[in-house]
Amino acid sequence: MMPEHPLFAALAPYRALLAARDLDRMSALLAERTGGHPSRFAAQTAALIGDGLHYEQRIAERGVVATREASTHDLFNAAMWLAHPRLKQAMNVRQAADVVRVGAKQRTRGQCALTHFDEAGAIVWVDGADLVAAWDAHDWHALFGAHRDAWGARIALTIVGHALCDYALTHRDMPVAKALAVRVDRDRIAALSQDAQIAAWPAVEAAVAADIATGRLLADPQELRPLPLAGVPGWALFDAGAPCFRPLRPGRTYPAPQAPGGQVVGRPFACATALDEAAVR
Repeated sequence: MMPEHPLFAALAPYRALLAARDLDRMSALLAERTGGHPSRFAAQTAALIGDGLHYEQRIAERGVVATREASTHDLFNAAMWLAHPRLKQAMNVRQAADVVRVGAKQRTRGQCALTHFDEAGAIVWVDGADLVAAWDAHDWHALFGAHRDAWGARIALTIVGHALCDYALTHRDMPVAKALAVRVDRDRIAALSQDAQIAAWPAVEAAVAADIATGRLLADPQELRPLPLAGVPGWALFDAGAPCFRPLRPGRTYPAPQAPGGQVVGRPFACATALDEAAVR
């Protein structure tokens, strides 16, 4: 089901379960990783969704993640629950609370941010004002070219969005991630990074998840930065002229990278401009 590409590295331990579409075994792992809530993946049948609950409410109230067994999108979502349980729990807490607050037919700015991150998100761990300045300016030549050697040493990413995986699998393109920039020490990045990526970082993800749960992070979609994954060294052939490497929109600014806990600190694939609408639930 999954090609050999760094994009899928965090999900590699679940390759066999994904191929078998084994929701029972995945549920056993889910309960173990989440402390029992949510506790299981359930086939999305008419009987299941007949309870009338919003998808996020069903997770929050019943501990059940509705999953379309024939959908690679949903299976990648299940695998992301196993790879990043604290982040997924925090997002669900926020989503379910806003459903209660505004109703199932309205969406808050926070819900939009959470959905973008859940579907197409990445955490970018970074230490370096030069890297942040290049990214702020959409200077892709600097971020991915001149600073190529910084990837895996002073900057690395963790894939969180399941739709990124589904899009790459389906289209053989590298999509653009919606990235949350987090400031960490470069020594920690260098020690843990492989192929410019930290597949999962449970201890620090827990701190990021706590900030998401309180609403300090992902209160607004404008917090998220575009990161064309085709630029990551070794992930695809970098072509700065490709349409995914868009210039900075006039007036667009980004918040400074935040340290976990709230402290502000100063060719298998081609390139896609965005995720298909069909890829986003």
